[in-house]
Amino acid sequence: MPPSAPPGGPGVPLASAPGVPPVPAPAARPSFVAWLRAPRSEAAPGVWTYEHKPKAPEEPDRIPGRRLLSGALIALLCGWLVWSLLWNGYLGGYWLWPMYLLTPDSWYERGGNTQAGWWSQRIYIGIVLAILAVIFGRVGHWPEVWRRYVAPLFRRAWDEPAPEAAAAGRPEGDPVEWPHLRAAGAHSAADRLAADARAGAMSDVDHARIERAWQAVRAGSKSLASFTDTVLRHGAASYGHPSGARDLPVRTARHDLLAQQVRLGTAAEDSRNPYQHRGVGLALDPEVLGTSLLAVGPPGSGKTGRVVRPVVESLCLQALAGQVAVVAVGAAGAGLGADEAFDVVVKIGRPDSGYDLDLYGGTTDPDEAAGILAEALIGDMAASLPGGDSRRAATALAQLLGPYRAAHGRFPSVPDLRELLDGSKAAVDALREALDEAGERAQARELEARVRQSGAPGDVGALLADRIALLDRPAFADFFDTTGDRRPFSLRALEHPLRVRIDLPERGHAEASRMLARLVLAQFTECAVGRADRSLFACLVLDDASHTITPEALRGIQRLRSAHAGAVLTLRTLDDVPESLRSALLGAVGCRMACAGVTTWDGARFAEVWGTEWVETRDVTDRQIIAEEPLTKVLHFIRKVATGKAVTTQSVTVRTVERERWSASELAHAVPPGHAVLSVTSVRGEGGPPVLVDLRG
Repeated sequence: MPPSAPPGGPGVPLASAPGVPPVPAPAARPSFVAWLRAPRSEAAPGVWTYEHKPKAPEEPDRIPGRRLLSGALIALLCGWLVWSLLWNGYLGGYWLWPMYLLTPDSWYERGGNTQAGWWSQRIYIGIVLAILAVIFGRVGHWPEVWRRYVAPLFRRAWDEPAPEAAAAGRPEGDPVEWPHLRAAGAHSAADRLAADARAGAMSDVDHARIERAWQAVRAGSKSLASFTDTVLRHGAASYGHPSGARDLPVRTARHDLLAQQVRLGTAAEDSRNPYQHRGVGLALDPEVLGTSLLAVGPPGSGKTGRVVRPVVESLCLQALAGQVAVVAVGAAGAGLGADEAFDVVVKIGRPDSGYDLDLYGGTTDPDEAAGILAEALIGDMAASLPGGDSRRAATALAQLLGPYRAAHGRFPSVPDLRELLDGSKAAVDALREALDEAGERAQARELEARVRQSGAPGDVGALLADRIALLDRPAFADFFDTTGDRRPFSLRALEHPLRVRIDLPERGHAEASRMLARLVLAQFTECAVGRADRSLFACLVLDDASHTITPEALRGIQRLRSAHAGAVLTLRTLDDVPESLRSALLGAVGCRMACAGVTTWDGARFAEVWGTEWVETRDVTDRQIIAEEPLTKVLHFIRKVATGKAVTTQSVTVRTVERERWSASELAHAVPPGHAVLSVTSVRGEGGPPVLVDLRG
């Protein structure tokens, strides 16, 4: 897309993959200048701040508009009728007696002060009209009609000009003029950027990227002189992304890079939603994604098309602005974005893949590599192993990885590792000879320990060999290379603003796909926490986290929050997570989403984590009236014949009770298609209530 395109993009959706619901094109966005000048207000976490206006305080006794207008009209007609009856004498002249009692009779007689009488009549009539207006005005709620419908018209007529026009008239407050650069003395840089913005040569990505560079100047890591020189030479293209891209090929969601938000939908006008959230837009940003997000829903509920895809798109835009490093993992054809939208695309099991995946996460420490690989291979079955975890498997792998690296200067390939785990005599003897030649006595002792343990009862080596055999298939023959002949991608690169997509070979290799998903998750949590520079927000988006959640993975997800990183996980059902970890998973993430169609037992877990609240209930009891008098009995009989119901009186009881915010039954049956219930928590600890959101709005 050319840089002059509006920040919303052309809005042309990509062709959907088979089985993936199409993503609707977003509404047209305003120009860059209008977008930059648009008002934004502080709001609760997860609220779309673009042109957001806080709602007025809730009025529980607010009269509905139709009833208010109809009541005001009826009161006006009744007042007019009463005045007409008075004026035309149908009610007699009694209403004039107070005037005659308080004024001299000579004012109304021939030859008297008739002018004074004329004025007294007019004043008295005005007083009567005012009394009628007050009486019927209170009955018809005329002051409320004035405040709600008439006064806003006058305010809009005499109000100040629009924010965009006002900002254009005050350069010192116009964001297009870069006032914070001018305040720091960079007038020439501000003039160049303002000229590019007005000429249409700047986009929201350019603005966010230059703002990040300016923050580096304020932090002292860059000099003001070098910043000014770069901006004067390159203008809106300054500090470009290493890929040279300044925007994505296509956008399918609404983004606000000034607030780093992507809009997911609109909160429904539902009584179960808090008043302040009804009708407002809901969005996600790194502030809430830093606590990680879990979305649960059946296939077709919109997890990928309406949640994962917009989030990946937003993170890719922020990566182009130098703010984020994103790794998106999903099955081939899942629709996470076009190849052109990413810097690195790893297509495991496909010959056209331009990159390989580093099986060991780019580490040189055998123990660390063994721990990550053990988590990937047997993390889903660690609870059934001796000791209840994968420590013995990690030790067994370290006893092979360490000697192999000491002998050959690299870790073993998948076929070599499989032979060593199988206890192949030729492979072990060759490694032993290589260690003897290198003089690695300590590593030789590690290898001998592994040889002694192999074949013993309870040895984990045979299990590891069976699991690694899933990756030693002809489809993966060109992958996981450790000789350096291919371009391996390592998650150690999270310190750079990269856009990475990893396609898993789900078709025909389902178990290997789950194993690789666990591998990427384990590598991401390890590398994100171990970064020296945490200025970039790192995010892992795992489109299907089935059978990837393990106790070690949960501990890694909990550590991401303090490392300026987060994870987005989706599940078809919580049954894809071990039962002992389901509540822990919901507690480990700060953002939770239950999509339409979840089961009742899944809904029970969400209802438990969302807790209860105090609500006011009204119990109405109808009690039949027993008439004693004959005339009353006749009237009650006539009314019963006419209405078909007995004459009753109502008794209203108001109580405050504690109820679940969303019950399991409501989550399973009351969430409409295309909707979801979402709760978010920011990294600062600000939490939001569960809100029913329309993902199509």
